[in-house]
Amino acid sequence: MNLQPTSDIPVLKVTLLLIAGLLTFGFAPILVRYATDVQPLTLAALRTFFAVLFLAPFWLKKRNSYQKLKSDGAKPMLMMAAGICLGLHFTLWIGSLHYTSVASASVLVTIHPVMLIVAESVLFKKKFKGLVWVGVFIAFSGSVLLGISDNTYAGQFPNALFGNTLAFLAAIIFVIYFLIGRSIRQKTEWIDYVFNVYLYAAITCVILTIIWVGGIPYMSVSAIWIGIALAIGPTIIGHGSMNYAVKYVTPTLLSTLILTEAIFAAVAAYFIFNEIPSTFSIIAMVVIMIGVTVSWSRRLVRRRNE
Repeated sequence: MNLQPTSDIPVLKVTLLLIAGLLTFGFAPILVRYATDVQPLTLAALRTFFAVLFLAPFWLKKRNSYQKLKSDGAKPMLMMAAGICLGLHFTLWIGSLHYTSVASASVLVTIHPVMLIVAESVLFKKKFKGLVWVGVFIAFSGSVLLGISDNTYAGQFPNALFGNTLAFLAAIIFVIYFLIGRSIRQKTEWIDYVFNVYLYAAITCVILTIIWVGGIPYMSVSAIWIGIALAIGPTIIGHGSMNYAVKYVTPTLLSTLILTEAIFAAVAAYFIFNEIPSTFSIIAMVVIMIGVTVSWSRRLVRRRNE
């Protein structure tokens, strides 16, 4: 792990939080699979609602620091935008797991580092070496192969292409969330950032759920428990650890670390659900990982030399 060379870095704390966060990310799609009887929007709403509920007591102790944030009108609006994007990301990602395999959804939703490099080039006019762009196209080719492979593997997932599309859109939304949030996080306390972003995400998910189902949705006891598990694990520990570490670890490394979710989730799905990806799907996943590695290798070297 390549931390910024600063004496104030809590290295052990950051390392342990990232390990815990990555493990909980991998369990997220497994948990969702146990709640397929619940509308995806409902599960996303439960996840964000419980995250806000559990964080509220900790945030209330430091609410005075958030009052300072309100003096800058742009930041609360950006925080709201980040929360809305996160809510949409959760909704699309959870929805994708109802139509495609855990492995495919996990790989597609975690290709945001590749998308991020494109966004940085277009929006922020950053220059990247040719090798980086080669990696981007390799990864994109792997995504196309994965979509085709799951669409032809229709016996188990007849709507896999639709599910893969939802996962891909979830990755795009996450890039927008990341671009909005990373600058805010540098100047904001962790609890202020995560609580308010999760609050707006919860509001977004609740509103979308009520509109979609036409009222208060059905929620089984098992769905509520899974919502609590998703809130504590992938949301507070998983996303929370990344939001904490972004002050000390380069965003590039964080984005790359998140890619391990796909590998862990696929292995877990094999042992828990006996879900075996097709040979074509495995090849596509390898192509995506090669593309991600190539596209980010130049950037990682540059970061180390800065």
